[in-house]
Amino acid sequence: MLRKLLILLLAPVFACCETKPPMNADQKAPAEKPKVPEGAEVITLANGCFWCSEAAYRQLPGVYSAVSGYMGGHVENPTYEQVCDATTGHAECVQVVFDPKKITATKLLEWFWNLHDPTTLNRQGNDEGPQYRSAIFYSTDAQKAVAEASKKEAQEKFEDKIVTEITKASTFYPAENYHQNYYELNKSKNPYCQAIITPKLKKLKLEH
Repeated sequence: MLRKLLILLLAPVFACCETKPPMNADQKAPAEKPKVPEGAEVITLANGCFWCSEAAYRQLPGVYSAVSGYMGGHVENPTYEQVCDATTGHAECVQVVFDPKKITATKLLEWFWNLHDPTTLNRQGNDEGPQYRSAIFYSTDAQKAVAEASKKEAQEKFEDKIVTEITKASTFYPAENYHQNYYELNKSKNPYCQAIITPKLKKLKLEH
């Protein structure tokens, strides 16, 4: 009950997952696109606020990098503010570069289903809008097949219908530098991290 009350009181802070501290030009600039080592694979996953997702994916053994960004829309080089306006068509997502010999796409998707509620359309908790939709952006036909099989298996664990879209990856636009590794850098500063992300990581038995 106390946690629910805290979330309600802090709801304005949670809007679009952002506080708006003063930032310099480098912090506002888009991050670099992730490097892909030889033999690595790339899959892009959208499951609500990318701060939450990135904090989890970057901890998994076999993951080279997890970069927050935007995908699935029609606007080139979108800003965070534009994506929050829900007019770009983009989803907040995390592009995961991983070593398939150490962690498979199937295993990554097991984490994906556990990290959010894939049955709520365009919403995760207090985060609402198409930018928070559940989506798997696959890079290869093999990943598409894995995603479809994983979705079918995951459906058995949910009473409501999974609304996750499975779509071929389009251009990935890295989010601004200040969004990268956000939880680690702001977990003691932003109430959203303390009330939403930390409990989720604890539940999944990940570092927090």
